[in-house]
Amino acid sequence: MIYTGYADFWFRDVPLPERVAKFAALGIRHIDVWAWRSKGALMDEVAAACRQHNSVINSTFDDAGGSLTDANDLPLCLDAWAESLDHARRWGVQHLFMFSEQIDPLPTPPPKGGGRREGVEGWVKPPSRDYTPQQKYANLLDGAARVMELVEKTNVIVWFEALNTYHLHGGITVSIHELAADVVRRIAHPQLRLAFDCYHQQRTAGNLIQGLRDYHGLYDSVHIGDVPTRQEPGTGEINFANIARELKALGFDGKIGLEFYPSTTEAEALATVRALFG
Repeated sequence: MIYTGYADFWFRDVPLPERVAKFAALGIRHIDVWAWRSKGALMDEVAAACRQHNSVINSTFDDAGGSLTDANDLPLCLDAWAESLDHARRWGVQHLFMFSEQIDPLPTPPPKGGGRREGVEGWVKPPSRDYTPQQKYANLLDGAARVMELVEKTNVIVWFEALNTYHLHGGITVSIHELAADVVRRIAHPQLRLAFDCYHQQRTAGNLIQGLRDYHGLYDSVHIGDVPTRQEPGTGEINFANIARELKALGFDGKIGLEFYPSTTEAEALATVRALFG
């Protein structure tokens, strides 16, 4: 079991590159960074910090990579993925995320002491024309297969993830793990895997334990933000003790993504996670 630390969610009182050392001090050396394109030169600094602290950039995604469901966006998607893969090689990135549409993510951490605003607000890129749901899905499958032709020339693993419709507005095609798993199965590429995000799935459809059973073998990363405030296990409605027990029964030995905002200190949040997942 490897814990991966989300730099956009943890240690937000220091600059992004300095968070690598903070994670390393807690024994976390796989770092996830949102939206590489909007980070600019900071990504070079994060990569340098990872080299300094014997860490790696575990994952990132492109926030201007086009929508795979829009056939008119396919040239943009392919060019953007070629850029992502080139940067991944330079920065030593192990995984890149794939979504059905381009999203504009806006992190909105919960206020201190709790409150109504939480998670991530954002918008889905509007399509260039009207498509039926069937056309969007066919475009997605074709586009994802084309992207994987680029990926297979590298060592990068792609994680396909379903995103929730509660925070992301404008209509996202793949919002449940059933569809994300279907994409992974249809493409059937050894470098395309499912990312199982408990927060997104609970927001959109629930049924977490059955999903973990149904898609076992497709995913090698599980994200554990609680609902509603996207903080550590025990702060919301998800029974993470049962989630951890199910993963153990399934023999899961992949990565646990700490994609949540610690409600107290990072050390205390990590201790809570380790008490559950080992």
